[in-house]
Amino acid sequence: MTQPNSSIDPASLDSLDAIADCLADAFEDGEGDVVAAALSAVAQAPGLPALAAAVGVPQQQLAAALASGEFDLDLTLEIMKVVDLHMSGGRGAN
Repeated sequence: MTQPNSSIDPASLDSLDAIADCLADAFEDGEGDVVAAALSAVAQAPGLPALAAAVGVPQQQLAAALASGEFDLDLTLEIMKVVDLHMSGGRGAN
């Protein structure tokens, strides 16, 4: 399932659902470079404020953490919870 995700267009990530889909695909793939590309795209996404609000972190702090790839387990788990909540009510429910 590995595919080059370095071509993820951050502009396409304009909602929390789009971000959740992108991150779910990357987490499912499991390859480090795919996850890193997805996180980098999310850091630049127009939908980032919605993710920051859902996670409970200031937008600038979240963008910096995602862009650098340096964040703690608590933030990782919060992001994964948001992705899981959106997936259970979205495409994963089909």
